[in-house]
Amino acid sequence: MTLLDTIRKRRSVRTFDGEKLREEDARKILEYAVKVENPYGLEITWKLLDAVRYGLSSPVIVGTDTFIAGKMRRVSHAEEAFGYAFEKIVLFAESLGIGTTWIAGTMNRAAFERAMEIAEDEVMPCVSPLGYPAKKMSLRETMMRKGVKADSRFDFDELFFDGSFDSPLSEEKAGRLKEALEAVRTAPSAVNKQPWRVVVDGNRINFYEKRSKGYDTGDWDMQKIDMGIALCHFELTAKECGLDVVFDISDPGFSVGDDTRYIASYNLK
Repeated sequence: MTLLDTIRKRRSVRTFDGEKLREEDARKILEYAVKVENPYGLEITWKLLDAVRYGLSSPVIVGTDTFIAGKMRRVSHAEEAFGYAFEKIVLFAESLGIGTTWIAGTMNRAAFERAMEIAEDEVMPCVSPLGYPAKKMSLRETMMRKGVKADSRFDFDELFFDGSFDSPLSEEKAGRLKEALEAVRTAPSAVNKQPWRVVVDGNRINFYEKRSKGYDTGDWDMQKIDMGIALCHFELTAKECGLDVVFDISDPGFSVGDDTRYIASYNLK
């Protein structure tokens, strides 16, 4: 199975089968997590948390008591780095047959932050349950997925542009970038807002955040975390396709609307 296949196959799982996460799987995930790097070079501390031990809960999660959470210092690009790294862990878990879902609001955050021992200068943007998916989703999960149209995505030419935001990029013209951009298109995001917009300018692929109101808590911007997920999908898939891409954060200076801001770029060698 290719990475793009894994990305397409994965879905958010909120209903688990009740089996405790096996020790071997827990060990594999934690060993993988502590080695995960991000393009910003920021340090993130990961921990597996037992819900019973720490008094943790989420009203949308059924059938597992294991969570993974990460914390890091509140610094520039923290959100993008967190999103990038956490998505790598999520995809690794998927490769093991372990279900996950990104949770930022629907949890008893104070309990999670106590369990993670969050300092004043640190943030814990998101957590995820870890477990084995139930054969059937709960009614609540089914309704949640319908509510956000979880299985739908914007069309390719609504997200990707050729040279400027005035010129949509077709799948045909995307050429060797098609699979990497498709991996971005199918990425998960908060309430399925899909905030990523990408301008391909020759050998430079520029990522922008199209912002929606209500996703910046003051401590972090949830849609910047989504952008980190998009960067992760692009870079991993591009490299799997044999492309040599180099990360860069030099704003190319394209004209953008007030609701759009530059995030990062990849240079294609």
